[in-house]
Amino acid sequence: MSRPVIEMDAVVRPEWIDSNGHLNLAYYVVVFDLATDAFYTALGIGDAYRDATGFSCFTAETHTLYEREVHLGDKLLVRAWLLGADTKRVHYFHEMFHVESGERSAAQELMALHIDMSIRRTAPFPAERRAALRRAVQDYAPAAPPKGAGRTIAMPG
Repeated sequence: MSRPVIEMDAVVRPEWIDSNGHLNLAYYVVVFDLATDAFYTALGIGDAYRDATGFSCFTAETHTLYEREVHLGDKLLVRAWLLGADTKRVHYFHEMFHVESGERSAAQELMALHIDMSIRRTAPFPAERRAALRRAVQDYAPAAPPKGAGRTIAMPG
């Protein structure tokens, strides 16, 4: 059975509200970025990994879907899904839910690259980390991609 790698709670802060009276689009990304930090830690590729190895992950591409408004004080739940990983990349997906209504408010798909910080270029994951990521994909990857994963931006044709 598929399950998210992490679940993270957040509450919409006053400084995140825009002139339309709802969460500013940039702060959806802030909440997703906080979830990414927790996701990386859970997979063993977070700050402690960088400090110990000199390797890190940089986000190379994102796609964010804004589906429902959230407002000041709303409680949020973010689920982070591992979709895949290979020698140099991690593909993952965040879903943000409004806790009270249970509705999905936003989603974000991301592709990260494994980086050698000494030269700031892509590099393969070390063998033990690659094996751990392969096991994590087996343990966590959903049987079907979450709604919105793999979507592209285009005008209706």
